[in-house]
Amino acid sequence: MQLTRYTDFGVRTLMYLAVQPDRTTLFRISEITEVFDLSPNHVSKIVHHLGKLGYLETIRGKMGGFRLGKPAGEINLGQLIRSLENSLAPIDCSKPYCRFTPACQLKGVLAQAVEAYLNVLDQYSLLDIVSNRNELLALLPDMSISVLQLD
Repeated sequence: MQLTRYTDFGVRTLMYLAVQPDRTTLFRISEITEVFDLSPNHVSKIVHHLGKLGYLETIRGKMGGFRLGKPAGEINLGQLIRSLENSLAPIDCSKPYCRFTPACQLKGVLAQAVEAYLNVLDQYSLLDIVSNRNELLALLPDMSISVLQLD
């Protein structure tokens, strides 16, 4: 199963924030777009969505920005993926229509595979995937490191 880019970029954004838990300034969309070389429009939509879901706290206005809406340890990866993905169906039997659909057993097998995939993700939090914080911080461009508060 492959995640959409939308979900991928959403997880990357949360990881970026999670590796900087002591940062006192708010994060900005322009920072995320520069670090990951993403479209500002795309990141804006993702940040807005993550804010509506409670994963981010967003502050509007000239001095606005965003930060994690809850501790990284409370952000479950399985729930995050479920909330960002439009569909977790591994195949679409309707386009083009498959004649085997009424008797197909592959759909059931693939549904079990997706469930197993999500069960593994349910065992991890955002904090778990950024536990190598110093290694991740070292990979950030210089523009980001200058605003970080390192251990």
